[in-house]
Amino acid sequence: MKKLTFILVAFLLILTTGCSLEPPGWAKPKTGGDLKDIKIGLSVSTLNNPFFVSLKDGVVAEAKKHGMETIVVDAQNDSAKQSNDVDDLMQKGVNVLLINPTDSAAISTVVQSANSLGIPVITLDRSADKGDVKALVASDNVKGGRMAAEFIEKIVGKDAKVVELEGVAGASATRERGKGFHEVADQNLKVVAKQTADFDRTKGLNVMENLLQANPDVQAVFAHNDEMALGAIEAIKSSGKDIPVIGFDGNDDALKSIKEGKLTATVAQQPDLIGQLAVQAASDVLQGKTVEKSIPAPLKLVTKE
Repeated sequence: MKKLTFILVAFLLILTTGCSLEPPGWAKPKTGGDLKDIKIGLSVSTLNNPFFVSLKDGVVAEAKKHGMETIVVDAQNDSAKQSNDVDDLMQKGVNVLLINPTDSAAISTVVQSANSLGIPVITLDRSADKGDVKALVASDNVKGGRMAAEFIEKIVGKDAKVVELEGVAGASATRERGKGFHEVADQNLKVVAKQTADFDRTKGLNVMENLLQANPDVQAVFAHNDEMALGAIEAIKSSGKDIPVIGFDGNDDALKSIKEGKLTATVAQQPDLIGQLAVQAASDVLQGKTVEKSIPAPLKLVTKE
């Protein structure tokens, strides 16, 4: 009987130790003044988009200045893959996570997992719905949506018929850009159709072709990002129509298209600056400094003039 009791006690001790929430030594964040041994885990929603390539480049360049290593993973716009990618980054012992969420709700679980391990999380361009995020580094997407609607009203007039190409459903940028746009458009424009094209150029083209058939008298298009806007331009060109298109991001292809007189305008962000600011925030957090919950990157409307 005593032998059985000893075995049970030993088993319970092993079980209790195995279930401890205390992270292993390699997973504990390193804090202090020296950042040279720091590993940054960067999870990007997709690297098949020039905007996010620039964002990634901004992170890597800024981290290198501080002697920090960056491990980059590409979610390929798949929220399940992104969750697995971030889990892998934590297993590799990163000291801080920079996450550009594919889906703001879906990423919440791994944010909470990082919280339990004491690994600080900073989000870029899009937020996480739940979990402790030290800072969100992003442009003011709501303001940018308003800027787009106000510009459309200026160039085509009040009550103009407008089509809206929406981004990935569930992404905070989609919600916020749409919110700002409708704050103005619902009062001064007529949004005759809106449909998601997942921030993708090819989908933007295909969706725009269908929307043009259903709404032949549309007078302007607002796309939640430049990739969809550039796809929409191709669809409009094929239809023989001349319809102004306004995008969002300010990537290189969009700026070139504006110079060529194709894309009408874009609400330009500074993705490389977003990356730089995120690394600076990460550095401050790792050194025990307080950072603002929301760190803005300036916006500007870019047109040919």
